[in-house]
Amino acid sequence: MTIREAAAMLGAEILQDDFEDTPLTGAYTSDLLSDVMANAKEGGALITIQAHKNTVAVATLVNISVIVLCNNRPVQDDDMLEAAKDEGIAVIRTKENQFTISGKLYEVLHL
Repeated sequence: MTIREAAAMLGAEILQDDFEDTPLTGAYTSDLLSDVMANAKEGGALITIQAHKNTVAVATLVNISVIVLCNNRPVQDDDMLEAAKDEGIAVIRTKENQFTISGKLYEVLHL
């Protein structure tokens, strides 16, 4: 499943759409960015409510493909979306919570 297919399946709004639409390799859910650095896998989705530039920096370190913002979390400033664009990381937003999104992605990505 590609990033755009996942966004459509989740009913998510694409906030940053300048990215390569690659297949997702998995997903990781966390709001603690040091935990993401230690445990998230390359090419996956980061499911979080952390809507700021530091989230993009961490996603870049791990080579995350898409940041999924839950609970209709507003982006704190345009710096996040600019940084994501510069790094080619998709940013999508959904009204659903992290538990629900994690379950939905698990169902379609679990091998």
